[in-house]
Amino acid sequence: MRGDVPVLALGSWHTWDRMEFDEVVAVIARAAELGCAFFDVAHYDMGPHAEGSRTDLIFGQAVRAAGLTREDWLYCGKLWLWDYPRTGFDRQMTTSLERVGVERADMVVVGDYAGALEVERVVVDVAEQVEAGRFASWGVNNWRIGDVRAAIDIARRHGLPPPSFAQLKYGLVRRSVAEGECYAPLFASGELALQASDVLEGGLLAGNLRPGRKIGADVGGIRGRIIDAWPQVAHIAGDLGVSAAQLGIAFCLTNPATANVLVGVSSLAQLEDDLAAIELVDRVGADTLRELTDALWLDREVAADGSW
Repeated sequence: MRGDVPVLALGSWHTWDRMEFDEVVAVIARAAELGCAFFDVAHYDMGPHAEGSRTDLIFGQAVRAAGLTREDWLYCGKLWLWDYPRTGFDRQMTTSLERVGVERADMVVVGDYAGALEVERVVVDVAEQVEAGRFASWGVNNWRIGDVRAAIDIARRHGLPPPSFAQLKYGLVRRSVAEGECYAPLFASGELALQASDVLEGGLLAGNLRPGRKIGADVGGIRGRIIDAWPQVAHIAGDLGVSAAQLGIAFCLTNPATANVLVGVSSLAQLEDDLAAIELVDRVGADTLRELTDALWLDREVAADGSW
């Protein structure tokens, strides 16, 4: 993943299954019109995501109803490590592609995991799926930095495709991993690009302080402080004349390493609002946005190597 992807990517976790089908179709069609038809679509059936979710099935039906051909949109899939290698990548890809109703993805994200990781086995197994034409590139999701570096080194030694991007929790309040001394050098060198995820903390940073759905993990146990920071987020956004969501997305775009921002759009109006974040960066400037939001960095003491 590099600069040839849209600025926004639309996630699938608790999104498409929270909307009326016609609205799903409208959002997908509008995303294509606006040049951001990049969809992160996962089969949530493993580890903490063993939810019996239908969101990927709904997406597959909706993208066809929207009239998009496979060449009209980018598909980033997921390969989970929770039950790996017992449930291997070939089996996971077969299931995921069948559920969406396509023959290939464009890229995949590999993660999450707990405990020790057989990095070389992962790299080799991913390469087999690339060779089979199931996707062209891959990234990591919340990996420990030592395992990321090992994956890059192993791939180089064996002439296999290395990870090209890292999908990390990143945003106004969580910056330590992406901007810290572990991941930042890989981003600065161009070895990896950053895909920012969970940027609005499941809606907390957009003012939804009591989410009615499951949201992402609270790394470092700072969620209470995030809720307490909401008035400050709202104040900064108000002074700039933008929504809190636009502020959060725009902040991510101030980092030169950011290839794109993964957002959880659940309405057509939300899609239009999120896209306006691009104009905010142009209007205010990256340096000014970072100065205005510096005090919102709440995870300075959280481990920056991904070893949570």
